[in-house]
Amino acid sequence: MNKITNNKKELAQKQSEELLRALKARFEKNMNRHKELDWAKVQAKLEANPEKLWSLNEMERTGGEPDVVEYVQKTGEYIFYDCSAESPKDRRSLCYDREALESRKEHKPQNSVSDMAANMGIELLTEEQYRELQKLGNFDTKTSSWVKTSSGIRKLGGALFCDRRYDHVFVYHNGAESYYAARGFRGLLRV
Repeated sequence: MNKITNNKKELAQKQSEELLRALKARFEKNMNRHKELDWAKVQAKLEANPEKLWSLNEMERTGGEPDVVEYVQKTGEYIFYDCSAESPKDRRSLCYDREALESRKEHKPQNSVSDMAANMGIELLTEEQYRELQKLGNFDTKTSSWVKTSSGIRKLGGALFCDRRYDHVFVYHNGAESYYAARGFRGLLRV
């Protein structure tokens, strides 16, 4: 079980070990996502940042199947994306943000994408990052995922989401207060 002590989000030792094993297995199985990266260096960085490991566990626990997709030389950060084939199953049926959630008078979803991502300690993918993810495989062929929406669109009541159909990545819009069983969100974590 995840524990929060003194406002620090950290995993128990056994849980950390299990998560690291799962991440290593996924890393080794999907080398096309991170050519030329060394798992030992990724693991060392994770072990030095227990709060990041906690966030990765939240990504894993909600069905995101996080994996390393990039190393940023300039900042020394490894970037993890949710790499599940479909939008993470335990992050669906959510409206876009707190404002949208509060605007619903009835049939409110349990949470919003922006609140859930913030609680998990992750960022919502942008449209550009979503398109980069799609270069690594075919994602969201049956589901869709909310993406970070510009303030201009959001001020007008809308929000953006993406999916992959007909071997093409599409970007759509919807009212930010809408939610669907087949729409969730993908996140990223910088470590």
